[in-house]
Amino acid sequence: MKKEEIRSNIKARKTLLSEEEKCSAAERVFNLLERTADFMLADRILMYHSLPDELSTRAFIRKWSSRKHFYLPRVNGVNLEILPYDESRLALGSFHIEEPTGNDTSSITDMEMIVVPAVAYDRAGNRVGRGKGYYDRLLAESKARKVGVAYDFQLVDEIDADPHDVRVDVIITESHHYIIR
Repeated sequence: MKKEEIRSNIKARKTLLSEEEKCSAAERVFNLLERTADFMLADRILMYHSLPDELSTRAFIRKWSSRKHFYLPRVNGVNLEILPYDESRLALGSFHIEEPTGNDTSSITDMEMIVVPAVAYDRAGNRVGRGKGYYDRLLAESKARKVGVAYDFQLVDEIDADPHDVRVDVIITESHHYIIR
């Protein structure tokens, strides 16, 4: 399936979700994530601050931020910078997402786990992002465990991957935990 078609289908499906369904799904996905060995063993984790149509990451970050070192991305031109999460140092940034402020950037190579947002995934670990390539450029430099989180319906049969696309190693949905490689 072509990426634009996938984006359109998933966007339409997300509009049907109630707030209760969104909260319940996020809770189930992140409960599964926190029980994985990858999460338990990781100390430096790159998360993302969710957009309104994504599984909410905020409660999960708050729950674990005193025990794990979380980092968030910040848009800098066509690339993402990585900064430590500090709830008191967030500002509305690009695409109306709360981003960390400051100059204390970290390297992607220091991350042990990356929780990757996407519009959709397939069972081979391919992902469809929002089309700007931010995460593909960032993930290409990382050896960290890459974990995709999604609603069940965001898992599609097949994605036409491009050569520069970076796959995830694990996908966690509301009801499944797929280990790709």
